[in-house]
Amino acid sequence: MPKTALIDTLSALLGPGGVLTGADTEAYVQDWRGLYRGQAAAVLRPASTESLARAVQLCAQLRVPIVPQGGNTSLVGGATPDASGAAILISLARLNRIRALDPVDLTLTLEAGVTLKAAQDAAADAGCLLPLSIASEGSASIGGILATNAGGNNTLRYGNARDLALGLELVLPDGQIWSGLRRLRKDNTGYCLRQLFIGSEGTLGIITAAVLKLVPKPVQREVALIAAPSAEAVLALLAALQRADAASLVAFEYMSAESMCLVLRHIPGVTLPLSNAAAHYALIELAAANQQAPLRALLETQLAAALEAGLIEDATLALSDAQRLALWRLREEHTEAQKRAGANIKNDVSVPVSAVPAFLAQATEAVRALIPTIRVAPFGHAGDGNIHFNLVQPPDMPAAAFLAQTDALMQAVNDVVRGFDGSFSAEHGIGRLKPGQMQTWRGGPELDLMRRIKHAIDPHGLMNPGVLLPAPAET
Repeated sequence: MPKTALIDTLSALLGPGGVLTGADTEAYVQDWRGLYRGQAAAVLRPASTESLARAVQLCAQLRVPIVPQGGNTSLVGGATPDASGAAILISLARLNRIRALDPVDLTLTLEAGVTLKAAQDAAADAGCLLPLSIASEGSASIGGILATNAGGNNTLRYGNARDLALGLELVLPDGQIWSGLRRLRKDNTGYCLRQLFIGSEGTLGIITAAVLKLVPKPVQREVALIAAPSAEAVLALLAALQRADAASLVAFEYMSAESMCLVLRHIPGVTLPLSNAAAHYALIELAAANQQAPLRALLETQLAAALEAGLIEDATLALSDAQRLALWRLREEHTEAQKRAGANIKNDVSVPVSAVPAFLAQATEAVRALIPTIRVAPFGHAGDGNIHFNLVQPPDMPAAAFLAQTDALMQAVNDVVRGFDGSFSAEHGIGRLKPGQMQTWRGGPELDLMRRIKHAIDPHGLMNPGVLLPAPAET
């Protein structure tokens, strides 16, 4: 079928506003970081799972590749088509209904195009909490979050996206609909298929709806920002808080001096509510659904002990919701600040929590051996070992020259990560950025199993080609 005939048929299937072509596709074919720009034969915007299934079935019959896209907030190019213009891009934005919310079951059933912020608000209105939290929650959508198994700020207490998903509905590569929207906490009936699709980055099917776990809405939150002399001291404070009351510790976020400086320099309206700048910072949040829980006393006691022991140099506690949000903004603006500061190279890595200080020191030494003036601006989720070891363009080096060193710099960081038995991809996924590293890190039986699963479910390789899995070696 000629391309124009295919688009006409898809337009008839999806109705008004369901198909975009030409200039109307521009907002969809470039990733958030500006690393990748492709072309799409058309952008489909289905308003129902059934209409999406019919469109996918037609594309499968004609062997047309498909690129699923949620909020287009990927940091690894995972939702961007290639430059050939052969692919159909499918936006889930119009699948945006909250289907059900049960405050007794503590479950939320919703469609893939619902933004995380809208889902959080729906849960809050029912006296519940959807505990997943990421910086892009205003635009990131549930389908993309599950497809990439996003982590975020609250992983320390509640886990990644896959830990919050009870059920899925999705469209398979041949156009079949699998409806697995079960609200059960226990269901021991064979393979756990939903976990196969969560984190698959759209290479096995298109998530259209999900059942997510909720928790009772906290009635108390205590947030503190601390300054510390060393990464070791930051980790010692984390251990002390966990010993004191691990169940109340929701988030423990690390920020380096360089990264904090970029936030203060490039983000209007933010200030550092501490007496002096420091070498290291941590943002701590405690929460409880019990009004009687002594969170403030607990936090004050632990910070006073840490100050006396020399683990921290200064601290401030939020005394209102406005102050709490202001402290969190200092953490959440790091990615945007680094984007404004110049060209940057992102290393989304994880190591065992105990290895975080040594990793920071060794990785900094490794990249400065290559570029002595490089700006090393790490931050991230110290509570679960996920550090965004980001590198920012030096003032004395043009952006193009800096980015030309991407492979060497990432390799230097990954060599350090490997020494701690860590991972080169912690929460952002593989996307188009990192498939070339999969052979080195996940080669042998592990990568072979992934390829066999991919071929079994998507034998023609139509779902998000070029993402996650490396191309097979030529023989």
